[in-house]
Amino acid sequence: MAGTAEERREKISEIIRKEGSVRVRELSRLFEVSEVTIRSDLENLEAQGQCRRNHGGAVGLEKLYIDMDITERYMSNSAQKKAIADAVSNLVEDNDTLLLNAGTTLTYVLRAIRGKKNISIITNSIANATEAASYPNMSVILLGGQIDSKYQFTYGADSISQLRRYHTLKSILSVDGIDPVSGLTLYYSNEAELVRTMIENSDTVIVAADSSKLGRSTFAKVAPVTSADIIVTNNTDNSELISKLESIGIEVINV
Repeated sequence: MAGTAEERREKISEIIRKEGSVRVRELSRLFEVSEVTIRSDLENLEAQGQCRRNHGGAVGLEKLYIDMDITERYMSNSAQKKAIADAVSNLVEDNDTLLLNAGTTLTYVLRAIRGKKNISIITNSIANATEAASYPNMSVILLGGQIDSKYQFTYGADSISQLRRYHTLKSILSVDGIDPVSGLTLYYSNEAELVRTMIENSDTVIVAADSSKLGRSTFAKVAPVTSADIIVTNNTDNSELISKLESIGIEVINV
């Protein structure tokens, strides 16, 4: 079965969606490529949030996070997100200036810090800017630029140019992958450079991410994992990974 790597991966993704699982050996025969090539394809699809690899193949996800709209993402793992947000709120002080990117966990953070005084928010998230603007204790700057209509965030050269005019005490960031080798990663490359600029323009970098993000590498690299000063996560039993992160100077708060 001929075709480019991209075409092959699209077909593999379709098979996973229809069948629920795939085997490396069977795909190798079907597409007439090596098992090494198929494993690489599955690794690529997993990084995009389209499957989860297992021994000998891969399985589909009940509802792919990458396919969820913003409302579905907000409701997904809501208890974990609230617990993480409550822990992050302890790191925010009155009169703080904060950079926030797009991410539904950060909506929970905004709700958790609504009792703080005189908080300044700069964000590229339309949803989070709207949330913050509903609280009288917060002043909000929404970065301009191109708009991702599905996930309601701005990005691009105009966003980054405006962002570089500011410097904050803290950035509170949502990412899709945290790995000692791959670093901090996102599904969407169009937001990666902007988040990288947020890291460069804040004194302390706080990453809020549920435990499913730990040890995961996704499509777009943002920055080395050491760019994070503090990682707030939940109920992870991956003690080896936490030890690695702590050994390179990152504070890990596990709620």
